[in-house]
Amino acid sequence: MGKWYFVIVIDGIYYALGLAGAGALVAWLISPWFAAVLWLLALFCLYFFRDPERVIPPGPVAVSPADGKVMAVKAESPSVQRISIFLNIFDVHVNRAPVGGTIRRVEYQRGKFLVASREESSTQNEMNVVTVDGGGSPVVFKQIAGLIARRIVFNKKPGDHVDTGERVGLIKFGSRMDVLLGPEWEVTVKPGMRVAAGSSVIARRTEVPHGA
Repeated sequence: MGKWYFVIVIDGIYYALGLAGAGALVAWLISPWFAAVLWLLALFCLYFFRDPERVIPPGPVAVSPADGKVMAVKAESPSVQRISIFLNIFDVHVNRAPVGGTIRRVEYQRGKFLVASREESSTQNEMNVVTVDGGGSPVVFKQIAGLIARRIVFNKKPGDHVDTGERVGLIKFGSRMDVLLGPEWEVTVKPGMRVAAGSSVIARRTEVPHGA
């Protein structure tokens, strides 16, 4: 496993310890009843930052980069298809690479913090845009901040190789992920479907790009 990840992401352990410690102080100074909210938040942090193992499907497929609900499948242009996935605060927030290949570009884009389920959040919100070259088939995915999520973590850099379904980062507390695919991909999901990061197939490659 990568250094960022355990059964619970290390960030969640830090948050939980901080909240539990604050709760203990409040309980000592005032009353355990007043500390209960902090202890409940500590437990929620452990739940929120869970990081389950996933079985990665074989073959020329693109997998979901996040747990959540497919909000949109639409054509961005005649040659680009977009799949948008919304994560609520109860979904696993560890993000995974939709395809294997070499990371060519990582670009952080500042923006708004609109509700991540809104269509305009795909272009207007703060986000991290990653391009992966999967054997001549470039795939772009976006980690998009939401109304509550204001911290995007990405632990790879340009030039790194990633495997399909490999952990690459996380978005804290409610967010959205978009995947942009070329015409060589056949989308296999529809709006309203639930998907799981790393294990749900969202598209299959139907042809090898020219020059690959």
